[in-house]
Amino acid sequence: MMRRILLGIAALLAIAAFNALYVVDETQQVLLVRFGQPVGVDTTPGLKLKLPFIDSLIITDNRLLPLEPPVEQIILGDQKRLEVATYTRFRINDPLRFYQSVRTLEAGRAQLADLVGSSLRRALGQVKLGVLLSAERDVVMANIRDEVALKARPLGLDVVDVRIRSADLPPETSQAIYDRMKSERQRESKELRAQGFEWAQEIQAKAEHDRTVILAEAQRQAKTLRGEGDAQAAQLTADVFAQDPQFFAFYRSLLSYRGALADAQPTVVLTPDSGLLRYFSAGPAAK
Repeated sequence: MMRRILLGIAALLAIAAFNALYVVDETQQVLLVRFGQPVGVDTTPGLKLKLPFIDSLIITDNRLLPLEPPVEQIILGDQKRLEVATYTRFRINDPLRFYQSVRTLEAGRAQLADLVGSSLRRALGQVKLGVLLSAERDVVMANIRDEVALKARPLGLDVVDVRIRSADLPPETSQAIYDRMKSERQRESKELRAQGFEWAQEIQAKAEHDRTVILAEAQRQAKTLRGEGDAQAAQLTADVFAQDPQFFAFYRSLLSYRGALADAQPTVVLTPDSGLLRYFSAGPAAK
């Protein structure tokens, strides 16, 4: 009987000793609670002691934690609507204040998401869309981060960063903008086609005018050159005729023979005493 009692006592002592020990990891911080009241915070890694069956542990992560709240539709300062998705990085820097204000990490995330959403709506409601597409966006986000960090401090949270993950126009707005851009591009294309057709008509008309002028000038020059050539030919003929009229008459007769007696010409019927045949019977007169 005594042996059983001793074994029971030993078991209780072992359980108590096991319950009195706990380990703090490098990535954790521990809040010690006694009878529902916080009594201390332990952030040093290692093996620790507590009162068995009396003290309880609330373990929180001391690393950076992510927060990605749902997409929110926000009206900008120029009355444009945007669907904005953000991400936030924070850590629990005061476990006691965190426990006293929100208790659980889920509740802390929910309150922090509300803070981010309200600051985001207030800040973006004062800027235009062009600001978010320029370098001033970093200044706006820095202001939002500072505001959220200030409001999250009483919750025991340290907000390190707040960023816009995506900012898109609502589907109905995007479609309206797309339709307007499409109509504008179609209008511009029609104007360019009309302008191109007008330019083509002008170029074609100028080309036709230039062609007419060039042809007229070429014909004028051709007639002038032909007239000069005929005049030179007539002058040469007159000079030759003046030097030797008999030979010139003989040469002209030979040309007539060649033209009249060619294979392609019709048959020519002449009388024997025809003047055209005088060189066939007697030949040219000798000097």
